[in-house]
Amino acid sequence: MPAMSASITVTERAARKIGEILRREPAGTMLRVSVEGGGCSGFQYKFDTERAKADDDTVIEKSGATVLIDPVSVNYMAGAEIDFVDDLIGSAFKVNNPQATASCGCGTSFAL
Repeated sequence: MPAMSASITVTERAARKIGEILRREPAGTMLRVSVEGGGCSGFQYKFDTERAKADDDTVIEKSGATVLIDPVSVNYMAGAEIDFVDDLIGSAFKVNNPQATASCGCGTSFAL
């Protein structure tokens, strides 16, 4: 595991929601979080369920939830916190990324 990857955290709220989602999937399913080019600010977060883990994935386990992050995405997410927000306008995973210099109104894309 790369040294900086340890600084990516998952809140208890997010871990509970990830656990809820994964319980509806086949045994051994994990959540993959990645960063891709695109979105209105240049980069966007992608959330997928997956059953295969790559040898170089960073694995974050919390409260029964398993999150996978590939090495390239780890570089963009160092120091980030993955949270789950549930408010009047909706509910969604939110990445609080200290490296982001700008983000869009919907919170799913960011710039470095």
